[in-house]
Formats: sequence, structure tokens, C-alpha cells
Amino acid sequence: MPERRHRLAALLAHAVGTQMITFVLRPSLSYRAIELDVPAAWLGVLGASFAVAPLLLALPAGHATDRYGERRVAVAGALLLTAAAVAFVALSDTVAGLVLAGILLGTGHLGSVIAQQALVANTTERGRHDTAFGHYTFAASLGQAAGPLLIAAFGGEGAIPDTGRIFAWSCVLALVLLVLSALLPPRRPSARTHADGGDLRTLLRLPGLAHALLTSCVVLAAIDITLVYLPALGTEYGLTASAVGLLLTIRGLASMASRFFLGRLARAAGRRRLLVASTLAASLAMLLTPVPMPLWLLAALLLIVGFGLGVGQPLTMSWLAESAPAGMRGRAMSLRLVGNRTGQVLIPGAAGLMAAGLGAGGVLFVTALSLGWAGVAARRLPVDP
Repeated sequence: MPERRHRLAALLAHAVGTQMITFVLRPSLSYRAIELDVPAAWLGVLGASFAVAPLLLALPAGHATDRYGERRVAVAGALLLTAAAVAFVALSDTVAGLVLAGILLGTGHLGSVIAQQALVANTTERGRHDTAFGHYTFAASLGQAAGPLLIAAFGGEGAIPDTGRIFAWSCVLALVLLVLSALLPPRRPSARTHADGGDLRTLLRLPGLAHALLTSCVVLAAIDITLVYLPALGTEYGLTASAVGLLLTIRGLASMASRFFLGRLARAAGRRRLLVASTLAASLAMLLTPVPMPLWLLAALLLIVGFGLGVGQPLTMSWLAESAPAGMRGRAMSLRLVGNRTGQVLIPGAAGLMAAGLGAGGVLFVTALSLGWAGVAARRLPVDP
């Protein structure tokens, strides 16, 4: 039992570290781009750089996780995140350098999260995946909330934080993550895994797969767009970098709350009903965020947005983990990530085009409409696998 707790602690700490690095570097990328006077339309392109390479590598990474075990893939992911942090320090004075650093960041994040999710899926008893993925994504939300605190710490009263210091501290965090990767529990892949107990077509035939992937994709894209365009909206409305960092932290804390109690919420309301209601609530709150309002009211809306968006990811993970055959769960998680990355490539790029004419507020408004559409589509997801 103590050994199991130690392994769980290592996994949750790894999830915190991965998301903390990602969620401080991605908004900081936007701030560095603003420092370089990059047009608003290019912010979407920079946001999409996070997803380009992982879009091509997600399925091979899932197969590698099934075949070679989660820890090896987690170590590779941590090495790439370290390389990304170094690239932000050394190359972020040019747009090309920011794109390269964003690609490294996205690829390292991919390896880390596939390893984490496959480990949760493969070591959890059937019927407890809602709780297990809720706790896992709670840890991820902790990292997502802690990351922007670095922005607040180095933001002061100015509109632009000290991105150089943020990039330097990210290098330290990446080295800590590398150590945590080595502490993850090893798992000997089963004979069925080595024999490739199924192929991709087995997963594609799962009932309700398209609706689960659609909801997951739009919810994650909404989180991404909030990260990229809330700083831009803040500069338009004269908010300080510290205030924007606080808003992003509130969003992350709200997601933590919904994920910590996810098992209880899913048992009380039902998995599908909870997914639909939370997505629609986030949509309605995000519709109002572009409207000029006091900071406390904007914080309240971000609280609702965070709570609603926090539910979509773990519920779709849980559904896939219980639906996928044994020995294919790494590939199932990677297939979900392919859908997510597709949305991360297409939606921020389209958002960048909209930003040229509509501004940051218009992008958030259109994203809210997309969330509402995804919430309605989630009604067709099977109640249980």
C-alpha cells in the first residue's frame, strides 16, 4: 500500500509539473509576441505551433506507450519540455524562434500526457475511472493554476511581464520534471500489447467515439483560446499582467474543483448529463466575457468557465479507458489527442483570422458558440461504454 501511494504521488506530481510548465510558457509566448509587435492575427498561428508536430506524432506515441511502457515515453517527453524551455530562453527574440519553441513544447507535452493517461487507464479498476481521471486531471489543473502565478509574480503593475525571467525559471521546472519522470512506476507491457491485440479500426468502431472526440476537441480548444486571447483582451481593456494572471488562475482553480469531485458528480447526475450541462454552462459564461465589466464580475464568469471546461476532458478520458480493449489504451488516449490537436491547429488559426477583424473579444464570442454546439452534440454520447 505505501508503494502504491508513492507511485500515485509521483504520477500526480508529474502531471502538476507538466501542466505548470505548459501553462506558464504558452501565455508567456503571447506576451513575448506582443513585445515583438507581432500582429494579433499571428497569435493564432503561434498558438497552433504547439499542436502541429504532436498532430503527426500522437498515434505513434500512443503505440510506443502500449509497446514499451509509460515511463520511457514520459522521460522522452520531459527531455523535449526541457529543450523547449531552453529554446524560449535562447531563441525567443524572433517569430521563427517562438514557433520552434512552441513546437518543442507541444511535442514534449504530448509525450508526457499520453504516458500519464495510459498509466491511469491501465492501473485503475473498472468502474473507478471517473474518480481516477478526475483526480489525475485535478492534479493537471493544479499545474494549470500554478503556472500563471509565475506571470503574476513577474508581472508587477505593467501590462507585459518579465518574460526572460519566466523562461529561465521554466528551465528549472523542466529539470525537476525530468527527475519525476524517472520515478514513475515501470509497467511491463502485456503479451497482448506486444501482439497488437487490435488495430486502429477497432477503436474507430467504438459507439459514440465521434461525439466524445468532438466534445473533447472543442473543450480543449476553448481552454487554449482562453490562454492565448485573455491576455490580448486584458491589454485591450487596460488590465495589468497580474490581473490577467489572477483570472487565469481562477479559471484553473475552478477546473480543479470540478475534477476533484468528478466521481461524485458523475454518480449523482450521470456521465452524459453532467458533460452536457457543464459544457453549456461554460458556453454561456464565455459569451459574456468580452462585455466590459468590473474585474470581480469577470472573475466570476471565469469561475463558471473553468468549472464547466474542467469536466469535459476527464469524462471523455474515462469513457475511452473503459471502452478501449486492454493493450490499446495508449492508442485510445493518443487517438483522443489527435482529435484535440486537430482542433488546436484549426481553431486557433481560424481564431487568428477572426481576430484581425473582430478582436480578442470576437474570438471569445465565437468560441463560446462552438462550445454550445459541442454541448448539444454530447447528448448523443452513450450513457456508459
